[in-house]
Amino acid sequence: MNKVEKKRQKEQYVVEEMIRLYCRKNHWEKGQQMETLCPVCAELADYAKSRSLKCPFMEEKTFCSNCTVHCYKPQMRERIRQVMRFSGPRMLLYHPVLAIWHLISSKREVKKRKKGNGL
Repeated sequence: MNKVEKKRQKEQYVVEEMIRLYCRKNHWEKGQQMETLCPVCAELADYAKSRSLKCPFMEEKTFCSNCTVHCYKPQMRERIRQVMRFSGPRMLLYHPVLAIWHLISSKREVKKRKKGNGL
């Protein structure tokens, strides 16, 4: 497996975990066993995965939020934003290693962009 494919899989894993956390906290009753995502969240996870599989910028970008081209349909983009706003801060509690990795990677991307633009 090449480097880009590993990166793609890791991004897909992080997004799915964030969607899973959102779904568990917003769409399931207390005490209910959550085996799978609800249909609405499953659709969003499938959509996010399909966009990631088709991404031509995977080699250069770190995350979709740092990408210069936003390929999500407006409705799906708003749904993923809601998930990210909700799950992002909570990832520190449920997936601390992923959350810290995401934060560091995002900061590096911002620095790299500023350096490349001469700012």
